[in-house]
Amino acid sequence: MDRPPVIEQLSNQTAAVDASVIWLHGLGADGNDFVPVVPQLKLPQDSAVRFLFPTAPSIPVTINNGYVMPAWYDILRLDNVRSIDEAGLRESAAQTQTLIRRELDRGVVCERIMLAGFSQGGAVCYEAGLTFDKRLGGIIALSTYFPTADSLEMQAAQQDLPVLVCHGLMDQMVPEFLGRAAVDSLAGMGLTPEYHTYPMAHEVCMPEIERVGGWIRTVLSQ
Repeated sequence: MDRPPVIEQLSNQTAAVDASVIWLHGLGADGNDFVPVVPQLKLPQDSAVRFLFPTAPSIPVTINNGYVMPAWYDILRLDNVRSIDEAGLRESAAQTQTLIRRELDRGVVCERIMLAGFSQGGAVCYEAGLTFDKRLGGIIALSTYFPTADSLEMQAAQQDLPVLVCHGLMDQMVPEFLGRAAVDSLAGMGLTPEYHTYPMAHEVCMPEIERVGGWIRTVLSQ
């Protein structure tokens, strides 16, 4: 798989870049999906965060009758555990790690590189972040699940990794119990994820975005 096309957006056009967020969209969307969120995060003006929004390759998706759409991996069946193409997910995770290394090459310190993902994108972020061999800044997992929790071997470098998990209480696409199950899996790995729910469906809301912005500010201030 070639490196996915990436949209870049700076939180501040005048300050020097000193942090990065790689943000993965959900099934059927593309890299433009979360670009409008950047100014809504209200990040500090004395530095700049570089946001990278890659677009997944277009592949046939089994649960959508083989319809070709942007997807980080194929979903074979919708059920309580989500039957997916794990090899495809890991390939997307490897490509995400390539983007992390690119940011390192551009001079961003690893502890100031974060992963964020919505739905499918969040599942990839769990795999990519927890298996990366250098300590990252954190993972933001929105309306997602952790399909590789039982097979993933977490790198020791991520043993105290900050993780923010948010989920909609009325989510019918990825039911909220899958978000809680991901939190339980993370806790079983020795992490202490922060978990918040919102009265919404499979989407994002402004209070959630505000929380994400505050969380990013907290991580970058440490």
